[in-house]
Amino acid sequence: MEIIPNGGKSFQDELLDELAKIDSINVKRLRERMLYTQLSKGYRKIQNKVGGILQALEFNPLTSDNSIIEAILDYKHRNGRVTLKSPMAFVSEKDRKWVIADLEDGQMGLFKVLLFKAVSDHIKAGSLNLEHSDKYRSIDEYLIHPKVWSEKSTEIIERANLSGIQDFNTFLKSASERLDEQFHIANEKADNNKNLRIGRNGKPRVVTPKTRTDESAGCSELLGKDLYIPLINILSDVRHTTKMSDAFTHYSRKTSKKGISDDILFAALMGLGCNIGVRKMGKISKGIGADKLEYAVRWYFSKENIEEANRRVLSVTESLSLPKIFLKEVDTLHTSSDGQKFGVSVPSMHARYSYKYFGTGKGVSAYSFIDEKSRLFYNTIISTSEREAGYVLDGLMHNSDIESDIHSTDTHGYSEIIFGICNTLGIFFAPRIKNYGNQLLYTFKTNRRKQYEKKGFVLLPSKGKLIDDKLLGSQWDNILRLLCTIKLRESKASEILARLSSYSKQHPLYRALKELGRIYKTIFLLRYLTETPLRQAITKQLNKVELSHDFANAVFFARNREFKVATKDEQQIALSCRHLIQNSIILWNYLSISDKLSKVDDKSEYENLLDVIRSSSVMTWQHINMLGEYDFSISNKKSSFDMKRIMKFKI
Repeated sequence: MEIIPNGGKSFQDELLDELAKIDSINVKRLRERMLYTQLSKGYRKIQNKVGGILQALEFNPLTSDNSIIEAILDYKHRNGRVTLKSPMAFVSEKDRKWVIADLEDGQMGLFKVLLFKAVSDHIKAGSLNLEHSDKYRSIDEYLIHPKVWSEKSTEIIERANLSGIQDFNTFLKSASERLDEQFHIANEKADNNKNLRIGRNGKPRVVTPKTRTDESAGCSELLGKDLYIPLINILSDVRHTTKMSDAFTHYSRKTSKKGISDDILFAALMGLGCNIGVRKMGKISKGIGADKLEYAVRWYFSKENIEEANRRVLSVTESLSLPKIFLKEVDTLHTSSDGQKFGVSVPSMHARYSYKYFGTGKGVSAYSFIDEKSRLFYNTIISTSEREAGYVLDGLMHNSDIESDIHSTDTHGYSEIIFGICNTLGIFFAPRIKNYGNQLLYTFKTNRRKQYEKKGFVLLPSKGKLIDDKLLGSQWDNILRLLCTIKLRESKASEILARLSSYSKQHPLYRALKELGRIYKTIFLLRYLTETPLRQAITKQLNKVELSHDFANAVFFARNREFKVATKDEQQIALSCRHLIQNSIILWNYLSISDKLSKVDDKSEYENLLDVIRSSSVMTWQHINMLGEYDFSISNKKSSFDMKRIMKFKI
């Protein structure tokens, strides 16, 4: 017998031929039987984890799919038991025969597993919505109510000052013309632009010359090199100037004229804002006491009270003349935002693991906003697993102090949707995007790439990248409703965008917002590549927010700069107190420098000082004593220990 045959089919080929003759339907049924058997066997673990949760959750039947709602209500009514009469409309035809066979054998496992899976899938798809939830309600519940919108949309749009974009065709024509114009302007500027280069691969590269600034000098020298002012003195001066202590009213006795005393106010502010801890601050402070301080924080230090105190400080800062010299343009205010990571050293549901930032520990991100005048005007605590982009609009819309004209972030704060919403609401969104050369440039069907190629343009739309104006048009009414909701502060943008992005399949409104954002992103990128002053302004403003992080570390110095409180509300209050201290120091710096400038009689010296101030930063803290004072007057006193008695003591 030949071990290796010289001709004919090999054993492997013959085996494959025989396997191919096996009934494929039977193989498929065998595979399905094995799958459903395993699902049925393993249902107990899933039941123990989510069975009780499903019974406790309250779903909204008006905004949810009927088939899954019927099954859930029946499951709750029967207290988790299922029968052949249980609603099965949510089960696919392929699965139903296996479920029925399982139930006929007295087994409920397969039905429950498929029910739990269907609930999860429907929640992600947006076809099953919770009654009480920040994240998993129907998208209509986040926006202005559909009935109110249908009856009063014109009035609402006027209140939001968005009448100019109410008609979609008018908007589309304007956007198309503006985008086409920007391609022409950018390509004209690209010629003879020493700071712009187009590589062989067609990708642009820019160089941004540095501006003349020295953040470490100027203002700090004016305030005094060898000056170390106790933080409590700063807070006292600002308290008299702004009357910020009047903002701290009792939580339950709002009409009471008796407010919080200055010593308690300052001790609590420093205990929270410097991360010393309220109880420890009470114990190391003479004449206050830990219990008294904890009572003050519990009843007077609400987020609303601290925000009102911050508003008073910012209002006085705005009334001064000196801060105006930091504006690049008189009638334009440039703001920026960025997140800063802080560890959380106590068990916290809100904190998340991040080896990059916290090693084996957990932490949160403190997201802060600042303007050209160094005023910190909004802050929030977010999870490190969340992207910062969703919170950009919260800071711009949900503050009553600052109206931004241009806003900058780093790459983490950028998304196409933020481009669309920001610019449509009248705020020029100008982020610093990493790998800008890889970003796609879009155009409309009326202005295709070939038309620009014929004109010899070097900055061209990306191949095949066209704005889907049909999708935009079909969702324009919903886009207007979303814009009005955000502008009129009916809901926070972060909540709306979190829900839109949570769907397993992208919601039509979400996709339309991305198309809207691509228009403005393309316009911005064309400007970014060809306008050196714009890039310099973005870099300068982002450097300011980076400097504010160093400032925050200097203020929030105690306990290894880690939060020792677990809940988001407690962390938010500590963050707001830190902002109040930072804003107080900035205001004090402005007042001190203004006072010195007012005493300068020589015009030439006055102008020189203004130039020095303008090229530096008022956000300086080297002259502030954050750590307190030490009393060495007891160093010559006798020891408090009786050494003779101690040495005689034997164990």
